[in-house]
Amino acid sequence: MKRSVPFIRLAEALEKVRATSSKNEKVALVAEVLKGLQPRDAEVAARIVSGRSSERGSRDEAQVGYSTLLDVLRGVTGASESDVSKVYLRHGDLGEVAEELLGEKKEQTLFSEELTLAAVDDAFARLRSTKGKGSSAAKRGILKSLLLAATPLEGKYIVKVLTGEMRTGMVSGLLEEAIADAYGLSEEAAARGHMLLGDMGTFARVAASGKAAEVQMVPFRPVNFMLAEPFATAAEIAEHFGRQVYAEYKYDGIRAQVHRSGRVVKVFSRRLEEITSTFPEIVAAFEDAKGEFILDGEAVPFAGGRPLPFQLLQRRLRRMEGFEEAAKNAPVTYFAFDVLLLDGRETVGLPLSERRELLRSIVAGTEAKTAETFDVKTEEEVQAAFRRSRDLGYEGLVVKDPESLYGMGKRGSGWVKLKEELDTLDVVIVAAEYGHGKRAGVISDYTFAVRDGDELKTVGKAYSGLTDTEIGEMTRRLKEITVADHGYRREVKPEIVVEVAFDSIQRSERHDGGYALRFPRIKRIRTDKGPADIDDLVKVEKIFDGQKLKLDARRAQDSSAP
Repeated sequence: MKRSVPFIRLAEALEKVRATSSKNEKVALVAEVLKGLQPRDAEVAARIVSGRSSERGSRDEAQVGYSTLLDVLRGVTGASESDVSKVYLRHGDLGEVAEELLGEKKEQTLFSEELTLAAVDDAFARLRSTKGKGSSAAKRGILKSLLLAATPLEGKYIVKVLTGEMRTGMVSGLLEEAIADAYGLSEEAAARGHMLLGDMGTFARVAASGKAAEVQMVPFRPVNFMLAEPFATAAEIAEHFGRQVYAEYKYDGIRAQVHRSGRVVKVFSRRLEEITSTFPEIVAAFEDAKGEFILDGEAVPFAGGRPLPFQLLQRRLRRMEGFEEAAKNAPVTYFAFDVLLLDGRETVGLPLSERRELLRSIVAGTEAKTAETFDVKTEEEVQAAFRRSRDLGYEGLVVKDPESLYGMGKRGSGWVKLKEELDTLDVVIVAAEYGHGKRAGVISDYTFAVRDGDELKTVGKAYSGLTDTEIGEMTRRLKEITVADHGYRREVKPEIVVEVAFDSIQRSERHDGGYALRFPRIKRIRTDKGPADIDDLVKVEKIFDGQKLKLDARRAQDSSAP
């Protein structure tokens, strides 16, 4: 077997990728590194380029916190806590801190051996598998050995992966293109392979093995979900489709794929993580179903024929109380609205009208339900369905073209959604402050950001919407991921995603995103989403440009209400 290639090759390429704004050049640089790599090295390289230390959907992460990384860097380099703080404040990026500090290592390895891709991957694997008593010290030892063997540039990108802050501009679509270029795949074959495998590293390994064309959808390997495009008003939706379409209630729960083969049933989240143990009701609902299948739907807290508050489900997901008690307080019903695979046959290429008939036959006789569907065409019909949804306690409406295909990982115009607020955004918390008065002593004011390319730009600050219990839990989590403590204010690692509702958007010089959300309030903590899933500045600008129409429509609706 060929020896694994030096990690420095990838680190140098990433430095060049980071330095160029040309998308074509980014693709070419990564493709050049991937060409000729043995499959395992291709997997490791692609995964690192995507900023991950483990396969997407894996519950085992390296789990190395900022404090651990800083401690190890201080130990390896001899830098004081004050020195490290100064370097961090200068760069604002722990990878950059590692590069600068590692140029002055206090310790050196006895035998200098070139770091390889396989060696880095092995170290990441050991970090993931180290758990339980004594794991903290063991992880420090693994990380110390890794950074001692690394050059400053290699250390920079090792730390960037472990902190989830790669930020080279090599987004998923560009990496997919680079893998296609490296291994001679068509755009269509690359898109399909990536969507079916879910993880960029796995896709690169299969492509390097020459087996990309053989990839098939199979149970227990989750695929990316199709998403709905947000629309502002019923009038816009009616105009968009211009004919009779399907309307479904927008359920306020957790998006979930159900996979069944034999009598085995597994459940996967939107992040492709297995969450089967969290939803025993869903497993029980489909154990006696017929056939092998993959379904798309929503796990909804539901009892007495009505939805329950999402916060009850959140306690269950976060284990904020005993699981049995939480499950009792938030019983779940699975509302299925699509089928992706049935008895070995992919159905994503069938029109929704045909997929819906297949879905009904699968769900019939189980404890699950199919999403309620209404035919709508006019603005009045869409609005009436929306109000019915809201009156029943649901979040809004999803409207779908009966001829639409299932676009894995895509937000297409075939599915659109309508919600009550002017709009909502999924954002990530980047800073937080202690509260005042009855909230003194807890961190309750949260500055949040959206994506702008591979950067984060702030667009607001929220301090309402969470319960006292949630604020207490948030305080604990924010302390754990603090990267800079300024006393009353903390900068935090961007990993907590929240859904924020707001009344309008205005231009603002207070936030580096150039906009501010007016009257923002946290609708919920999105434990099912990560920083890669948040909205971007383009969406903020789009809402800003269209908000006059939205506000006028809402005022007209309010004035006509009895």
